[in-house]
Amino acid sequence: MGQPFTLPDFYVPYPARLNPHLEEARAHTNQWARRMGMLEGSGVWEESDLEAHDYALMCAYTHPDCAAEVLSLVTDWYVWVFFFDDHFLERYKRTQDTRNGKSHLGRLPLFMPMDLADGMPEPENPVEAGLADLWARTVPGMSMDWRTRFSEATENLLNESMWELANINAGRIANPVEYVEMRRKVGGAPWSAGLVEFAAGAEVPDAVAHSRPLRVLRDAFSDAVHLRNDLFSYQREVEDEGENSNGVLVLETFLNCTTQEAAEAVNDLLTSRLQQFEHTALTEVGPLCVEKGLDAAQTAAVAAYAKGLQDWQSGGHEWHMRSSRYMNGEADLGAGRPGDAFGMAAASVRFTPRSEAARWRRHTHTPYQKVGPSLLPDFRMPFETRLNPHLDGSRVRTVAWARAMGMLQAQPGMPHSHVWDERKLEGFDFPLCAAGINPECPADELDVGSCWLTWGTYGDDLYPAVYGRTRDLIGAHASSDRLSLFMPLDGASAPEPSNALERGLADLWVRTAGSMSDKDRAAFRRSVEDMTASWVWELANQAEHRIPDPVDYLEMRRQTFGSDMTMRLARIGHGDLVPEEVYRSGPVQSLERSAMDYAMLMNDLFSYQKEIEFEGEVHNAVLVVQNFFDLDYPTAMPIVADLMASRMAQFQHVAAAELPQLYEDMDLKQEAREVLDGYVRELQDWMAAILTWHRECRRYREEDLRDGGMGPWRLTGPVGLGTSAARPLTLPVRRPSTAVVA
Repeated sequence: MGQPFTLPDFYVPYPARLNPHLEEARAHTNQWARRMGMLEGSGVWEESDLEAHDYALMCAYTHPDCAAEVLSLVTDWYVWVFFFDDHFLERYKRTQDTRNGKSHLGRLPLFMPMDLADGMPEPENPVEAGLADLWARTVPGMSMDWRTRFSEATENLLNESMWELANINAGRIANPVEYVEMRRKVGGAPWSAGLVEFAAGAEVPDAVAHSRPLRVLRDAFSDAVHLRNDLFSYQREVEDEGENSNGVLVLETFLNCTTQEAAEAVNDLLTSRLQQFEHTALTEVGPLCVEKGLDAAQTAAVAAYAKGLQDWQSGGHEWHMRSSRYMNGEADLGAGRPGDAFGMAAASVRFTPRSEAARWRRHTHTPYQKVGPSLLPDFRMPFETRLNPHLDGSRVRTVAWARAMGMLQAQPGMPHSHVWDERKLEGFDFPLCAAGINPECPADELDVGSCWLTWGTYGDDLYPAVYGRTRDLIGAHASSDRLSLFMPLDGASAPEPSNALERGLADLWVRTAGSMSDKDRAAFRRSVEDMTASWVWELANQAEHRIPDPVDYLEMRRQTFGSDMTMRLARIGHGDLVPEEVYRSGPVQSLERSAMDYAMLMNDLFSYQKEIEFEGEVHNAVLVVQNFFDLDYPTAMPIVADLMASRMAQFQHVAAAELPQLYEDMDLKQEAREVLDGYVRELQDWMAAILTWHRECRRYREEDLRDGGMGPWRLTGPVGLGTSAARPLTLPVRRPSTAVVA
């Protein structure tokens, strides 16, 4: 059988090197797999299968510098995880045996105790035996923080196998955003990142382990690993195993294009994620280490971790080119590959015309292009907007509150801070949005919701006006740090506000946080801090004149849009009836994120002219799609509209199919089920209200923009001859027609 597509031209920015202890690891892991019962008699592998897959070669490429004993242990981990995957395929995926699959997965966490003294049950199969042995050999030298992170990554890797099985049973292919998020869990690369810490002897300090730069390094690494694997494994997974969890198939379906075109698009996204990794490592990690006060040894550990992830990328690529497990019959191994001769490692580094064109394109957008009124699709909105009867009064009270906070005037010592006046604020009509989000709440709660929307949007407008035009990233960072002082968790008094943004936050915190539990108050503060930090992220991209990577953009856009903050507000009334692990579950997170994405993509469609023509912005989903695919505006807009529609379809799928199953799996009490059913209705109200508000407010229409509706500021940037490379429009995908109105 021929290959379904020609492998694309890969971007490989780091050299692949081979660990000198390869043969020792091969011999050791063969004996170990046999001892664990994974070979003859397992019904999954024969010894010839293990030898052909050659996981020792993979680990020797992905961990080129570790000692022999460490390499053998890491190789055993990978033998175990691939055996688990094939075992689950044979026993549960092929037979679609959901019930026994859940039972099998449910026992595995028992073999990862945080304290080995707690003991483990007796293993009942090779998967359990392998995990018990590996855990006992690995964790003694690692901290409790690492054990917690690695255990969580392992459980995600195991449990999300049920998501794949459910999609197979339903014949369902995920949308691109859903796929990338779920692939991180089921694909295991975050788990691999944990093993990089172990193998490199570079445990990431807990002070930075959960920060944005380290999260982006891990996620960009994970996405690149998985997307590369999808390209090499398409033939085996899709044509042989009947899988539908493959990035090439996902884009082939979503973009309605050929398999070859989808493969090229997946490779472009792989390249983008690698370049995002490089950008984060070079521009964000160093300042983070300084900010968190890491000492020299801790900083060196972070650097060694980043280097270990780089080694894994190139080594993993080299192994995919050689392993019999994958579609690589037409791969060009060439002469002088790594390991063939001393000093030849650089021969594996590849910069492609396509990869460098994408890098160049990301920095050469011409700002303030005249684009005309925003093009809008026929929005799919299956839910009706219901308006709170206290709307009219809240409109009056919200404007009065903003005036009292000082938002309608210039701020002392802050040039260009007079971004709003009363007429503009009345036209923005934030109470209309709040009245749809909370159609049944009393007047005082509606006012609080209206004021939070007002405060968040005011800050979003203020930062680029005050800090963006002067590229004052230090000032913006300091402003965001200071805002945390006005959200005390322990009842302490806040300092005296120095401007309207601080004054408004101090007032809203007192009116909102007092009724929260300590846990909810801390979570809500983090959501506000994430939003204000995301404003600084936008300014940094603006200063670099850099259009974001598509995945990084979508994930950060949820924060810049304030989605988590407003959803946290919705949870205040839920009390403790729903266990926290339910909110952390895959179905609930999928429900929330699909709603978030629907709303923020909608905002990007409405605000395209405002942001591109009037503000010179680089943060808009349509522009991100234009840049990634090298398309014009009218061609890119329907792709964003389709993605938005797919997120709505996912929301409805989760609510109808996955939540009821979650209720059963977690044996939730009736009162908890009723709260979650109510939460679904709240999210429905949230999406419907945001669409109604966009259609009726006076913030995005061309006549309002030309009437000075955007305030007396405008970002500066390179404009004119030579600021953007001229290039012909190419259409890499075939699109179905989509109705568009101006």
